[in-house]
Formats: sequence, structure tokens, C-alpha cells
Amino acid sequence: MPISEPSWWYGPGSGWQTALLSPIGSIVGRIASRRIENANPYRSALPVICAGNFTAGGSGKTPLALFIAKLVAEDDREPWFLSRGYGGSLEGPVRVSADLHTARDVGDEPLLLARAAPTVVSRDRRKGAEVIESMASKRAVIIMDDGLQNPALAKDLAIALVDAKRGVGNGLVIPAGPLRAPLDVQTALANLIVLTGSDDADDRSFVDRLKGMTRAPIISAQTRAEDDNAKFRGRRVHAFAGIANPDRFFATLASLGADIIARRAFADHHMFSEAEARDLIEAAERGNAALVTTEKDIARLSGASGARGALKERAETVAIKTSLEGGDLDVMRGLIRDAIAR
Repeated sequence: MPISEPSWWYGPGSGWQTALLSPIGSIVGRIASRRIENANPYRSALPVICAGNFTAGGSGKTPLALFIAKLVAEDDREPWFLSRGYGGSLEGPVRVSADLHTARDVGDEPLLLARAAPTVVSRDRRKGAEVIESMASKRAVIIMDDGLQNPALAKDLAIALVDAKRGVGNGLVIPAGPLRAPLDVQTALANLIVLTGSDDADDRSFVDRLKGMTRAPIISAQTRAEDDNAKFRGRRVHAFAGIANPDRFFATLASLGADIIARRAFADHHMFSEAEARDLIEAAERGNAALVTTEKDIARLSGASGARGALKERAETVAIKTSLEGGDLDVMRGLIRDAIAR
């Protein structure tokens, strides 16, 4: 069940929650480390590129996976996405169809990915890769959206995306902190680390720490709103989001010049109820404001009727894209080509 990200994961200092949960985090970390170290992964006949992260929650993996697919297609290869389908009920393997599936079936991210390229959802990543092998051409490239720590499938290129502003929070493992496994174990998995966010002094100290833990190249990416989002400038907006870091969405919307009269955050991957949908619509009407949310939230309303359907029809979205430039783009493109060549 989706939960809200604890604020103290990224807050200053250590609270009583950290002290209470640290022993559990240590156990979880040892189990995750052992699982990774004892892995016997399946080696697919197709190249496998993974876009993951070190922490629970969002850091922009889906926009990065879409950008990777764009680079793969530019080299005349066939991108296929492979996702666990978090939040969906289907274990898979199943190929995602916007005409057949909703977010309750396959999760919100696969619906977004399927707009760009064929997408398979599978809890068992090996089975998912085998299905792609059976369906795709020999020019296909499997792009995993998440799964850096998953040992079932060998990766030809493992990319870890990090929000430079938030880093890895308090540096502890779930549930004491946001890390999925101890940081040193995870950095050993990554062939490339991609940073998003600002270049503040605090961010640079985190980058220096990362450099001391890995030989993988560390590059920067820009995650920003697309050009057509200029439509929000000067407009009264009631913003809502059910993602891991809603503050980033609200900040992006504000940077577009929107007059945000209300912000409402929900748990990551939240499935809106009829009552919540009605409340959002009525609040926006009272404030004479437009409803604005993320593409993932709209995806979760796919196939909805009643108040949820009305919310889907009335809400506008902020389209987000990830891009790289200059030498950073050259590094990523070169590593992708090397992975495909292997």
C-alpha cells in the first residue's frame, strides 16, 4: 500500500524515529546486501539498460527511462520497457495496452512508458525479459524502469539517478531512512550516476562523497517542464499530486509563473477516491482556479467514471522531460552504445 514519505528521512539531525528504527534498517540492509551479493542473474539475449535509484520514492526515473529510449531509437534500435508495475494488480508478464489496462492493473508509470514504446510489466524481471525476447526483434533493447537492486536480471548498463538537492537523506536504510540498501553496496552496482537538481554547496559535498565511493562517471541531467507549459503563467491554480516528492512538482509549477492558491499532497501512487475527487473539484471551483497535477496522477485516473472521471477530464498536467547536454550527453550515449555492443 502506498505510504507518504516520512519528512524526517530528509530532515536535519536525527529524531526519535531514526533511533527507534535504525536497528530494523540495519537488518533490512544486511538482507538486501546478501541478496545482491549472492545473486545469480539471468543474462538476456538482448541488451539490458536499467534506470534506477538508491532510495525509495521518486527521483525522476521514468523521464530518464524515456530519454534513454529516445537515444536508443536514434541509433536505429528498438526500445522495450520492462517495469515491475508498482501499484498494479497484475503480476505479469503482460504487455501494457492503454485500451485494455488501467493503473489499477499495471501501475501508473507503465501507462506513461507505453505511450512511447512497447512496455511489459512483470514482477519477475527474468520472465519479463524472456517475454520481450519472444515478442521483439533482434534489434530490441530492454530498458528497465527501476530495478537497480533487483538481482534477477543482469544489466549491461546500470544507471542510478540521484536528486542532488536531497541526496540520500539521512543515509540510513528503510525504514530508518530512504536507502533501499547500504549506499556502498548500491554504488558498486552502478556504471553511471546521473545527478539532477541544483549546484548548492551542500549538494556539492554530497557529490564529493559519492566520488569517494565509486569509479562510475557522475554526470548531470536537467529535469524540467516542457515548453508548452507556458500556458500556466499568471493563472490561478489548485495543485495536487500523489508522488514521492510533491514539493518538487509544486516548485516546478511555481517556476512556470502559476499563481498557486492551494497545494494538496497525497501518498506516492495514491488512488483517488470519489470523495477526494469531488473535494478537489469543489475546492478549485470555490477558488476560481484550474486543477493542475502530474502526468502520473492523471494516468492513475485512467478508465475512471463518476467524480474520478470528472477529475481526470478537468485536471491539466505539467509535462516533465529529462535531457542531457554537451559532454554529459556524450558520456551517456557512449555507455549506451557500449552496452548494446556487448
